[in-house]
Amino acid sequence: MQNKFFIFVFSFFLLCILAIAPSAFANNSCSEGMVFINGGTFRMGADSDRFPEERAADNVSVSSFCIDAHEVTNAEFAKFVKETGYKTVAEIPLSKEEFPDLPDEQRLAGSLVFQPPKEDAQTVAFLSWWTWTVGANWQHPFGKDSSIKNKDNYPVVHISYKDAEAYAKWIGKSIPTEAQWEYAARGGLDSATYAWGEQYSEKRANTWQGIFPFFNTKADGYKGLAPVGSFPPNGYGLYDMTGNVWEWTSDFFEVGHDRMAHQHNPIASDRHKSFDPKKPDESVLHVIKGGSYLCAPNYCSRYRPAARESESPDTGTTHIGFRLVRNLLNTI
Repeated sequence: MQNKFFIFVFSFFLLCILAIAPSAFANNSCSEGMVFINGGTFRMGADSDRFPEERAADNVSVSSFCIDAHEVTNAEFAKFVKETGYKTVAEIPLSKEEFPDLPDEQRLAGSLVFQPPKEDAQTVAFLSWWTWTVGANWQHPFGKDSSIKNKDNYPVVHISYKDAEAYAKWIGKSIPTEAQWEYAARGGLDSATYAWGEQYSEKRANTWQGIFPFFNTKADGYKGLAPVGSFPPNGYGLYDMTGNVWEWTSDFFEVGHDRMAHQHNPIASDRHKSFDPKKPDESVLHVIKGGSYLCAPNYCSRYRPAARESESPDTGTTHIGFRLVRNLLNTI
């Protein structure tokens, strides 16, 4: 009888603890290298005449989840490739059936590479700093003669959305929704412009200092990519949510966040996607977040949690990578 009473009391006590502090137990379910994010409600986006695609939505909420502390690295992606034999989109030539009008040399495997103008250049054509480069891929970021040797701890790049999906499936995680990504990036500072406060700091993130694309002062210590974790984390302990590389989200792009207002765990599905006015010829675009080492005050300036850009899911470049989340069951 006493044993039954003890079991009853202990069970009741345990249930009370679970009810009072579910986050403490959920936190333990995050695997190594991930950070627990306690769910909550925030104002998503920002109202700005300059960036109408950021139009804000009130009372957007997310359930608790785990998120990678840093961007997926070359070493982590190499392990995936070694175990599965996976070939990224950039490593596969364009299909002759899909692109019958392209000559053979233009269907060779490759990707987009950032190539700054010559130092004495005064003006350059818009987007001329991007060059389609045969042989460029995650193992050869700037073409077939480049490599990632001694760069295991750098973010993997030239990753298309399909590539990120394949890696996520293999490791048992998911590509974050835009709401999850932005909520985590804010680090608890929901009303702040930057992940650390109101004042921009060249020492807090890997961005472009100087006049893009002509010269970079390297005031942050880096001209290109930086190893993950090279800059201070945000309030949640997450690295490089600002700058370094853009990161994929699972949301399809649409201007503003009107549909997100007062929603729980929202996601912009392909049923609701709308084209980006800046890219009228591309109808299926995903949201990327965080900015990159190429974002400067005079160009892009999207190194803010509210900022966003659109990208074709079949495109990889020298400044797009990703991180993943693990959704938790029975969390608020």
